[in-house]
Amino acid sequence: MKKLFLTVCFLVMFASVSFAAHPLITDDTGTQGKGKFQLEVNSEFTKEKEQQYNTDEEKWETKKETGGELATALSYGITDNADIVLGLPYQWKKTRIDGVVTTDKTEQGDGISDMSLEVKWRFYEKDGLSLALKPGITLPIGDENKGLGNGRASYSLMFITTKEVEPWAFHLNLGYTHNEYKLQADKEANRKNIWHASLASEVEVVKDLKVVANIGVERNPDKTSNTHPTFILGGLIYSISENLDIDLGVKGGLNKPETDLTFLAGIALRF
Repeated sequence: MKKLFLTVCFLVMFASVSFAAHPLITDDTGTQGKGKFQLEVNSEFTKEKEQQYNTDEEKWETKKETGGELATALSYGITDNADIVLGLPYQWKKTRIDGVVTTDKTEQGDGISDMSLEVKWRFYEKDGLSLALKPGITLPIGDENKGLGNGRASYSLMFITTKEVEPWAFHLNLGYTHNEYKLQADKEANRKNIWHASLASEVEVVKDLKVVANIGVERNPDKTSNTHPTFILGGLIYSISENLDIDLGVKGGLNKPETDLTFLAGIALRF
């Protein structure tokens, strides 16, 4: 197991090398430090509502979707400027049409989703400016028949920039994800190549309390749409102690493809 772990670390770092400070979507270049751990438990709760036309019954219907995710992420400092991050999400969702729960299993997914393995490598740092790369792979352990995963391994690469100007910090992410799908229906419905761009800022307004903001856009995976999901987010991060943070946030969709409203909450423990 030790040899396998080291081999995976080497391969991922050679391909270019932790999760964003929740509730931000945009990551920063910060790392844990050699031999140190961070455990994050983050949650999100989503709400979506839209009108759709039922061609079989020739009438308009109200479709409401609720769902969420409980994600656990464990980060470990390989060196002072490189972390390895293992993420395991549990997802759930429910769809109602005119108040009646649908029986479509792909719209009622409830269970563990695909696991992620990422490495973040900060390769430049000077005068408050730092740059990092974060390659990752997604391991297909979720049930693709319930919409909980792709059924095949996928990979990604994120370029991260952080600029610190006390008391502010600004973060820029430019990323690419290549998705592979097992089910033919997913292959026909979804784009494989997805780009991402987002910008975040944070400022300490009082001791141990930060206000954060985030905006971003990502290529729509739905082949039938050329409107790309765009979001805006605001939140708070409070440091209970040097090694314990809690956070809250609200994310809103700026166009139709993005989820209407998402509530976020999390906790991070460093040791």
